[in-house]
Amino acid sequence: MKAVLLLATLETKSEEIGYLQNVLETSGVEVNLLDISLGSNGETWEASQKITQMNKVVQEIATRINKNHLTDSSAVLGLGGGTGGEIILQILRQLPFDFPKILVTTLPFDPRFAVSDNSIVLIPTLSDIEGLNSSLRHVLENAAHMLEGLARHEVQSVLATKSIGLTNLGVTQNAARAIISRLRQQGHETTSFHANGFGGAAFSRFAKAGAFTGVIDMTVHEITRIHVAGVHANMPDRFTAAGHLPCVMLPGGLNFIGLGEIELVPPHFLERRHYQHSGYFTHVKMSKEEIELSCTALAHALNQGSGPTRLVLPMGGFSSEDCPGGAIEDRELRNIAAECFKGAAKSYDVIILDSHINDEETADFAVNALMEALQEDSQYE
Repeated sequence: MKAVLLLATLETKSEEIGYLQNVLETSGVEVNLLDISLGSNGETWEASQKITQMNKVVQEIATRINKNHLTDSSAVLGLGGGTGGEIILQILRQLPFDFPKILVTTLPFDPRFAVSDNSIVLIPTLSDIEGLNSSLRHVLENAAHMLEGLARHEVQSVLATKSIGLTNLGVTQNAARAIISRLRQQGHETTSFHANGFGGAAFSRFAKAGAFTGVIDMTVHEITRIHVAGVHANMPDRFTAAGHLPCVMLPGGLNFIGLGEIELVPPHFLERRHYQHSGYFTHVKMSKEEIELSCTALAHALNQGSGPTRLVLPMGGFSSEDCPGGAIEDRELRNIAAECFKGAAKSYDVIILDSHINDEETADFAVNALMEALQEDSQYE
């Protein structure tokens, strides 16, 4: 059984991390403890000095773990509040993305940007980490049981089995399910990513790590988040990371901007055709200028690829509400997209279909196109 690695600021969290360490060792789990304290000795530093020291600790500890501890460790767990939690999160992000990592934290930040492309389990403490109490003991004991399980059972890397990478949203879910079913029937495992502005970061990370044999990037909605509007993680290689692979791309979600709760959407967006996808999300139809901008950016990314790429355009509609009678249906936007993609094509082929993106015919064509691209890539090699 491998040891677990604990990270905490012993200057401020020695009692709490000590309790967690004791629970683990009582269960027979070996613990290696690393102190991530800044060394302020209680002194209040200016912001610049504090941030400089935080960055120094991150680099020193991350380097130390990668060099000396990963082979002998089953998992890494960090315990921290505001400053400590931020330091730990940055350390965890520098470890292998599929290595088991846990952060027990007061969660004083939006974690989506940090965990979008890295396997980090977050355990909120609910109460602050300022002295032991029954609530915090309960959280630490649960975390210890998770670590004990990881220590006793070897976790296989996600890279052990390659798969077909897919991108998906609720507005293209019918297509995704049909495509996944067809690929499984042919013996292919699939790994799908939610193209909501954060899932694409993980898609890129997997592609760069060699997790895919090919991709069906059927929901490119994140191009609108990057170039038009919407919250998204940092993912500059979202549409180039898989460029070396056989790829079939479809324009899923290209026709709308994904915004938040309707009460929070800026009024000028609500002057356009829109609908509530759910209580949390509002979809607003793209303008002609915006879809041309997004298509131009996507075409530029595709032209950088070296793998066989088919861009399949189902002209019956690019999302569930882009259809006859749909809330944001617009044939003209589809025509603009088609002309833009055809005019810019250098390293990819454009195929026009009459069907809707969620139709069975589209799923059939996409899977067959990927099989051809995989065979072409194999023959090329």
